[in-house]
Amino acid sequence: MELVLVVSTLFVLSIITTGIYYIYKGTSADEVRMRKILRFNLLGFLPILFFVAVTIVPGFVQAQAEGNGGTGLGYIAAGLSTGLAALGAGVAVANVGSSAIGAVSEDPKILGKSMLFLGLAEGIAIYGLIISIMILGRL
Repeated sequence: MELVLVVSTLFVLSIITTGIYYIYKGTSADEVRMRKILRFNLLGFLPILFFVAVTIVPGFVQAQAEGNGGTGLGYIAAGLSTGLAALGAGVAVANVGSSAIGAVSEDPKILGKSMLFLGLAEGIAIYGLIISIMILGRL
């Protein structure tokens, strides 16, 4: 099991090192090479990630459930709910904010409506935070 983690870590570090080299070299032919390297990275990393998810994660889940009632998984769930909700809110605010700026530049009277939509997009992060507080309250 440790061999898979070492191989995947070396794989990712070699790709990062190659990417840094091509970024500092900075020619247009390197962009094509970078795309090929990124494809190779995804084709190599995704099977490793799937293998780790199938083999390692069930053992951790079983150990957590038997050991201390799954509080570790509760903390992971709280972190994921906050993090993913904040990520979704960031994407929503980016899309709504850029559209709102364009609309306000054409018609300044709709500034209030556009701010309302921005507030609704920000609410997604607050909902994720509330869910994580509820999860932490049950632990």
